Amino acid sequence: MNTEQTSPDRPLEGLRVIDLTRALAGPYATLLLAGLGAEVIKIEDPRGGDLARENSPYIGRDGVVVEQKYVDDVSVSHLTRSRGKHGISLDLKQAEAKQIFMDLVKTADIVVENFTSGTADRLGVGYEASKRQNPGIIYCSLSGFGATSAKGDKAMDIIIQALSGAMYTSGAANEPPVRIGIPIADMLAPVFAVIGILSALEQRHRTGKGQQVDVSMLGALTSFVSIENWAAMEAAGMETRTGLSVQRLSPFGVFECSDGYVALVAVHEKLAKGLFKAMQRPELIDDPRFSSRDVRVANAAILEAMITSWSKTMKTQTVVEKLEAEGVPVAPVRHPEEAMRDSRVTSRKETAPVVHPNYEPKVDMHTAGIPITFSDARTGFDDVLPIMVGEHNDYILREKLGYSVEKIAKLRSKGLI
Repeated sequence: MNTEQTSPDRPLEGLRVIDLTRALAGPYATLLLAGLGAEVIKIEDPRGGDLARENSPYIGRDGVVVEQKYVDDVSVSHLTRSRGKHGISLDLKQAEAKQIFMDLVKTADIVVENFTSGTADRLGVGYEASKRQNPGIIYCSLSGFGATSAKGDKAMDIIIQALSGAMYTSGAANEPPVRIGIPIADMLAPVFAVIGILSALEQRHRTGKGQQVDVSMLGALTSFVSIENWAAMEAAGMETRTGLSVQRLSPFGVFECSDGYVALVAVHEKLAKGLFKAMQRPELIDDPRFSSRDVRVANAAILEAMITSWSKTMKTQTVVEKLEAEGVPVAPVRHPEEAMRDSRVTSRKETAPVVHPNYEPKVDMHTAGIPITFSDARTGFDDVLPIMVGEHNDYILREKLGYSVEKIAKLRSKGLI
């Protein structure tokens, strides 16, 4: 966690976010807002809290473990997604709890929720109810199919990958669909949510009015899939599922080495010449099958087989060195942990160490940082984290809402918090 309190300020200092989210998509959106400087107040159900609290593995007094043994063993998912957030508990199914929520809304700039469509309204904490309390509120709804959808199905990342077509685009022809290894729908939709929130804030500067920001996980991922011209490729007789390569840009893809894989790009003439020279086959640039970009695409399968037969004879580092010497863009395919330790990202705080407030993880682990740098602002997370559900109830209700000690005790006795 970044505890630095010196200037320059973070861009969103002074903004307050009420966080109704859970699992991954919504919490990642509010994590970004927290890292950019907003004060985030995370609301959890008193009975169990965020679903991510139960995600294995956990970090605690015994280090990293599969099963939670102690009350302060914290899920790595919760530990990383709740950084920089204050946490309170609130049973929104009870009528009196809604008033507490609305008291928070009156003080806030932004609300973010990722319930299934219609749930927030049924609970009485939706946009219309919030707007009546605070006309300037920016209320972001992040759901599987959009706030206007009548479809109330739960939208897990794998379901959105399947429906969006993203899963089908990966893998080779005549092979099963491939699930993208990271939860891409869960991570992409919140980025659009933050874009929408910041856009609505800018409009509020001009109009003084808040509004609802509505982001669909299916829409976000499908919009990315749509950037490729699938129908055009099919009409031209081009294979759309090509596995480790993109044959319409050939040579462009991942190629096997004796001890791993490399990714390379040699789409233009200069790059193709460099590749052929590295392969010690400079004559290929005059071969009618490979002498121009279009014919290389037309003969992609043949060319890729030739590249693979060359690269498989050498170690990854050797292939990288030979291609770099000829100016061909190339990189080894790395394990995620190796990638997260790269000084080019750690120095920019684009990844960050995993930190438990009370225990050393005993394992060098990294998690997401804020992948944005500013010339006159900083990013980073406040040194706060709700280890226990409702950890900051007294602080938030007393200091932010002005509730008395007696009132807070009464709320607790009723099971509202």
